[in-house]
Amino acid sequence: MGTAHQEKSGVLITFVLPIETAISPDDEDNVKKATLPDGLPKPQRIRAAATLLLAIAITVLDATMSNVALPTIALELDIEASQVVWVSIAYSLTVVMTLLPLSAVADRVGLRRLFVLGTVVFLVASLGAAYAQSFTTLLCARIAQGLGSSMLMCLFGGLVRNIYPAKRLAMGLSLNAMVVAMTAVMGPSIGAFILSVASWRWIFLITVPLCALTWLGIRYLPEAPRTRKAFDWIACLLSAPVFGLSILGLDLLTSQPLWAAACLIVAALCARYLIARSLTQDAPIVPVDLLKITAVGYAVLASLFSFASQMAAMIALPFYFRQVLHYSYADIGVFLGAWSIGVAIMAPVSAYLSARLPVATLCAVGAGATAAGMTGLLMLGTQGSYILVISTMLVSGVGFGFFQTPNNRALLAGVPRHRSGAAGGMQATTRVFGQSFGTALVALVFGASVSNGPF
Repeated sequence: MGTAHQEKSGVLITFVLPIETAISPDDEDNVKKATLPDGLPKPQRIRAAATLLLAIAITVLDATMSNVALPTIALELDIEASQVVWVSIAYSLTVVMTLLPLSAVADRVGLRRLFVLGTVVFLVASLGAAYAQSFTTLLCARIAQGLGSSMLMCLFGGLVRNIYPAKRLAMGLSLNAMVVAMTAVMGPSIGAFILSVASWRWIFLITVPLCALTWLGIRYLPEAPRTRKAFDWIACLLSAPVFGLSILGLDLLTSQPLWAAACLIVAALCARYLIARSLTQDAPIVPVDLLKITAVGYAVLASLFSFASQMAAMIALPFYFRQVLHYSYADIGVFLGAWSIGVAIMAPVSAYLSARLPVATLCAVGAGATAAGMTGLLMLGTQGSYILVISTMLVSGVGFGFFQTPNNRALLAGVPRHRSGAAGGMQATTRVFGQSFGTALVALVFGASVSNGPF
């Protein structure tokens, strides 16, 4: 508004004249953030949630089914077992190295647009893996699959935060946990069935129609406000060695200690510079500013250790069951399935309780139950019955499911809505890095003592 002044008989008369007021881009962003709706209306919410859950299932299926096919791939492509494991390692490293940069890209290009790109990249890479005629081609296709999967994974947290209203956020997270748990159980079985009736190439082809199916629901996905901050390419390049070299260094610690030390030193130096750079920015690629929020910082740390312990158990327990307790592979499948069933059962219960009880209490109970289940399993030793082993695994899974939903709710709900993309990327990075860290710890223990590793 503008004003014009005129003096008459000693009286100051003010005329108010309307003029156009320029609104800065930052002001426009603030208006959008203030008027952002709390979740989607119910019909759109259901369709958007179904699309999201399908995308989650695709990424989990790809990881679990492909591992089953490694021996067959090694035989057909005539490569050694030590080489074929890189089909899995290359995928995991690509995901963990690109999650945070891609979450920053999502904040700038939009959740929906990156979702489309991610499904396209994943679909094309799946076709490339299915028709690969050499180990090099297959490895390149798996790296591309990891990139496409990372494009999708970095969006899951942000999409959940914008699909569900705050009061239903815990329920949305519990649905995600149930899909992950059930798909993780079904993945190896589906992969084994495919290998029994067809070529290993169908393990990669089966995800192609599922990717195409997600395109039907893309228009129902929400869109969060985009940031107009410049993309920090230096931070993007630094984040890759921080996560990739730290995991690689742990993995090489017993077999090649000098290379391991070099990897860890470079990772530490890059991390130091990256954190110092990020602390001076408003919306950094590595969202260290969000870690200043007490609830978010504790949730990230707890999630890291939780997923590390879960993956360490999933890697080490099959050796323990086989070499120490002398169970068959069919029995091992039942035991691991009991853990996932416990997660699936408890996820909706913890979602209901997270709106009524303190998050810290729920997380403490869940982590305690997981620890109690694992402690009970070890105390059983060789004297434990089949039912008791299943019971301890079920208790551990119940505890893990009880912990994850309220902890993720605290992480996502504790950040501003316009930073939901960054929070989602941080959540996914914490999960994948924690799982990779747990795997590397098991490899470290086994490398230090092959005979006593499973104990």
